[in-house]
This record gives sequence, C-alpha cells and structure tokens, in this order.
Amino acid sequence: MAEMPTYFTAADMAQLAADYPIGPAFVERFQCISRDELRALQETRFAAVLERAWQIPFYQRHWGGKGIEPGDIGGLNDIAKLPSFDKSDIMRSIEAHPPFGDFHGMELYPPEERPPVIVHTTSGTTGRPQVLLYGPKSREVQNLLVARLYLLQGLRSDDVIHSVYGHGMVNGGHYLREAVVHWTNAIFLPAGTGAETRSVQQVAMMKEFGATVLVGFADYIKHLADVAREQGLEPGRDIPIRMISGHMGREAVAALSESWGGADVFDWYGVGDTGSIAGEGPERNGLNVMEDAQYLEICDIEDGMPVAEGEPGDMVNTCLFKDDIYPIIRFNTHDVSAFRTDSSPSELNLRRIEGFLGRSDNMIKLRGINFFPQAIGGMLSGQPEFTGEFICRARREANGRDVMTVIVEVREGLEDPDLKHLYKEILRRKAGVEIEVEFAAPNVLADLTGIESRQKPIRLLDERFD
Repeated sequence: MAEMPTYFTAADMAQLAADYPIGPAFVERFQCISRDELRALQETRFAAVLERAWQIPFYQRHWGGKGIEPGDIGGLNDIAKLPSFDKSDIMRSIEAHPPFGDFHGMELYPPEERPPVIVHTTSGTTGRPQVLLYGPKSREVQNLLVARLYLLQGLRSDDVIHSVYGHGMVNGGHYLREAVVHWTNAIFLPAGTGAETRSVQQVAMMKEFGATVLVGFADYIKHLADVAREQGLEPGRDIPIRMISGHMGREAVAALSESWGGADVFDWYGVGDTGSIAGEGPERNGLNVMEDAQYLEICDIEDGMPVAEGEPGDMVNTCLFKDDIYPIIRFNTHDVSAFRTDSSPSELNLRRIEGFLGRSDNMIKLRGINFFPQAIGGMLSGQPEFTGEFICRARREANGRDVMTVIVEVREGLEDPDLKHLYKEILRRKAGVEIEVEFAAPNVLADLTGIESRQKPIRLLDERFD
C-alpha cells in the first residue's frame, strides 16, 4: 500500500524558505532585484497558478461564462480580461456543491497522492462564514510571509508575543501561531479574543510572562491597555510591550502607541483567503506589497476597472503561490486602499499601498459624499476624553434622505453640549458631511460592537432598509 503524503512531505519546506526568503535574506533579495527581474518571477508563478485554475470547475464556469478561453490570457498584461470574484461567488459554489464547493482542486489528485488539506473559515464579519482551504505549500508560504513581515518590523528571538487573534474555526489565530512557531524563535502566547481568554486574565498573563510584542486588531489591543490600567498595571512599564503589529484600520497609530507606553506600532494587511499581502517596514511609510507572492490591483468600486495610480479602490488580489489546492486569481477583497506614488525611504524595490481605508461594501454615501464608518476612530483620536470606542447608526428618513449618527464613548462631558458641538464640527470638517453625535459612558457600547468577543468589532448599524 502506497504511503500517503503528510503535511511535511507534501511540500519541500526548505525550498519554500529559499523561494520566499525571510529575515536578512528577504531584505538582501529585494534591495537587489530589479523591476524587470521581479516581473519575470511574477509571470512564471502566475503561469503555474493560471494552469491550475483552468483545471478547476469554478474557474471554468466563471471565466467560460464570459467567453474566455485558456489561450486568451498570455500573462499578467492580460489579467484584467479575467472577471474578478468575491466571497459571494465562493458561497454560491459551496451552496451548489456542499460542503466544500467546487473552487478547489482536491479532486485533481489521485486519492493516494492528495496532500493534507487544512480547513478553516472566515470570521463571518460581513455575513455567513466562508470555508477556507489550504494545501501544505500554500499554507506554509502564507506563514512565511507573516514571519517575513514580523522580522522586517523588528521581531527578535527573545521576544514574547501575545496574540489576540481568534481561534476555533477562524483561521487567524492558528495561522499566526504557525508563522511564529515554524519560522521564528520567538515565544508565542495564543490568548485569542476576550471571549476565549477574559481581558482581565490576558493582562495578568502578559505581565506574568513578560510579553514584549502584541499582535492582533487595533481596537482590542487598545482595549487591553485600558483594562490593564483598570487593574492597576501601567502598560509599557508593568507589561513591557515594545512592538505592536496588526491591522490598524484608520485608527490613529500615535494614540495606540501612547496607550502602550510608546511601543512601536506597525500595520499589515491580508485576508483569510490570500494571507498577508502587504506590511510596513521600519520606515512606516506605506505598506510594502509582497510582490513575489501577491499580484495586487486597485480597481474602481463601481465598474471594477483599474484606477489611476494613487486613486483609492477595491483591492483585487492574485496569489502567485497558490497552485496546489485553492488557486486565487483576481479575488476582490472589497477592502479599499490606494497605491502610494511618493518616493520610498526604503531600499526595498517593492510597490507600496496605503493602509486599509474601509470596506467598499460598508461604505455609506451621505449627500453625495462617500463615508467609511471605520474612519471615525482616526478622526476623533486627538480628543482626550474619547475612549476609542464608537458605533455608527445609519437610517433613512421618510423623505429618502440618509442620515448618520455616531455614538461615541467619552470619559467625561457626557452632558456637555459644547463638547458635542466640537465633535460634530470635527467630523463635518474631516468627513466633509454633517454627522450627528451622541455620547455614551465607557464600556456602554461593548454589546453592540462586540469588542470583547469579535476579532473585528462592529462599527456600523445600517437601519436604512429595516
């Protein structure tokens, strides 16, 4: 009887580490590589992924329905001819072919040769959780890319990492643990969300183990600093956090750093399907796109066409390494960003993007102005009484006019009309549209936002269609 492949024999781990270098080897390669050399590498990897995708029913249907045939796509110059897809297309695939859909290539392997398949789901932040599938190769490349970013940002072998990414069926916490444990020498503490490990217990554990690095989503990381102070602990002194790496959204980095005693804060971006796409380096001047592994386009939210350089749009991503189980070609994340057009202070020869600007499917149009609810935190971050917690409520009046109210947690001034007027003026000036403001006491919004239980707290209650 033939021996089935295991996770560690189905892919050449040493070769993957050479193909997708981390640490000093990564810096050296991308300081030396030319744009022509990088493009040639992208084309080679894209050709392998494209060949694999054409064997899979999902892509045959998705592309064939648009009249596209295999010979029509000669390389990345033709990639915009291919229609993008998003989570809704994957969910339809799963509904038609339960439980795993037909967007993967598991059936392409003879039974005795099929590699192990890792199954997770998305968090369900934007709806029903979506199945995520990984083969050993694609999983470890994703792990390598996260380790690459952590090391670029300054992770050391003597660091103790406290992670607040969720576990269970959700991918985040598991894959961050794998990245650190498989590819760095740091110690990893998988605390998870507040629902998995109570926030009070988390700050006690961080003090006991001497945590030096925090990873996760900015909202909850900031919340933990407040919890630590409530417990009589001073972040940065009693808990010696020196580095924070996570998903910053539009929150003010300065406020997050200050809440943890001046820790260095780094942003990176990725989604469950693709893994990490881009991240900040030591210069913190835009997020470097991992172009040897990811081909990123910025496309118009309305028509899906590539936008002018520097203009915001949906991030549409192609994974150049996923030619094993789940090829990803032109996946529309519906997360909005823009390519940076200024000169880079880094010597890395990689394109850069802005951070996460908001979700296009969560965008509100108020009196002709596009507005992202996630941006509120950054707009109000300079106000000392603002706790950082808020939620937006959108509703439609009888005359068809959309209105927005932002409920903001403040430490003081709950009944101060002048302070409320100040907040309204700040939002009007920065958002370019009139937004109503209500105040709430600290921790009042926790049940609505899910700050203790969710990786990504809820920031919008859309009541326009109720």
